[in-house]
Amino acid sequence: MPLAGCGAGSVVPRTGYVPPSAGPPASAFGRQGPLMGYDAQQLTRSFGQPRLDIRESTVRKLQFANGRCVLDAYLYAPARGKAPVVTHVDARTPAGSDVDPAACAAALQAK
Repeated sequence: MPLAGCGAGSVVPRTGYVPPSAGPPASAFGRQGPLMGYDAQQLTRSFGQPRLDIRESTVRKLQFANGRCVLDAYLYAPARGKAPVVTHVDARTPAGSDVDPAACAAALQAK
């Protein structure tokens, strides 16, 4: 019982402590950029069959490529029972350099 004499369970509040902000609301991330809000069928109609289709418990990643760029689209369900939609897109060259996702999407559609 060496800890029994350490404060007896009292909590001393910090003075001057301001909790961090919660960040922007989820609505601040809504439908900005190319492909936001697309579902898997819309992506497949636009770009053909994905090179990769990775499914985890809360996310689905579809990857499309054409030799000029690689586009990764991340789909999450906006609510329980709703179809997953694109909430984030990454694009890069085959060598790994970042490229504009809109330019990559246009290149993939041009085939």
